[in-house]
Amino acid sequence: MKAVGFTTSLPIEAADSFIDFETSIPIPAEHDLLVKIKAVSVNPIDFKIRQNSAKDKVLDAPKIIGWDAVGVVEAVGNEVTLFKKGDEVYYAGDINKPGSNAAYQLIDERIAGNKPARLSDAEAAAMPLTTLTAWEVMFDRMHINESDKDKSILIIGGAGGVGSIAIQIAKKVAGLKVIATASRPETVEWCKQQGADIVVNHKDLVSEVQKAGFKYVDFILDFVNTNTYWDAMAELIKPQGHIASITGSAEPVALNKLKGKSVTFSWELMFTRSTFQTGDMTEQHNILNKAAALFDNGTLKTTLNKTLHGLNADNLKAAHRLQESGKAIGKTVIVF
Repeated sequence: MKAVGFTTSLPIEAADSFIDFETSIPIPAEHDLLVKIKAVSVNPIDFKIRQNSAKDKVLDAPKIIGWDAVGVVEAVGNEVTLFKKGDEVYYAGDINKPGSNAAYQLIDERIAGNKPARLSDAEAAAMPLTTLTAWEVMFDRMHINESDKDKSILIIGGAGGVGSIAIQIAKKVAGLKVIATASRPETVEWCKQQGADIVVNHKDLVSEVQKAGFKYVDFILDFVNTNTYWDAMAELIKPQGHIASITGSAEPVALNKLKGKSVTFSWELMFTRSTFQTGDMTEQHNILNKAAALFDNGTLKTTLNKTLHGLNADNLKAAHRLQESGKAIGKTVIVF
């Protein structure tokens, strides 16, 4: 089968930062679905893995990455119960297994969902990783529920892939008052299109939020850089509020700054359930199906913003180049 990968970590402009190659079609076993892929999207995790997973070495075989896909089930493992051959699925995948930048992929049925019928392949491929991340961070980590309706949430990085769908989920599913950050006219407009009630400039976050009429906010989501905004988040969070981040930190996080307000802090990594084969791993299947129903009834909308055509190294380079620029708005998808 056709695939795109790399054997060493190179700058995206290097000729071999991605290479086209042929490899065998994998065989499903146990809970595996063999999916013929129709479209994929690119996320920041993709370029981070490309930049760091083969530093100062050359792999024996090309590494296939990619964590978002839409496709059709071609075959199933002997323990599969949730899908059958011919089903259309969408999923974000498992960071420890070969990715979606290939003609076929094995995916565990427990982390795949039924593709939203209303969305095109490209529109659906844009959504799994970011939707799972936003859903898990709000409902599984922060435990936002009906009693929180009309409370305030600050979303740092509103125009990015996760931020875009998080705005929608926070506003349309959780019923929160949404404050999102953006600094360019086009990103401000994008955040408003996703449903943000207020858009503030992240370059002077505390004063911007306070000028918007909020001394404190009930919830804060960081989708940019934990330590860059830590002091601002600590100042803006309401006593007994909740902060969550998906970005990690190369430096220790000063949790003591939250003690006086008795603030809760949570990390979110969408790959936790698949990596550790948690007992509730099937919850990702359930979340994707709940989200599919919301896409199909019009509550949520795709965050697709750019489409490329063809599975090849050149298109993967273009998509990674855009992600690395930090200027990407919404999601970039490659249709096979």
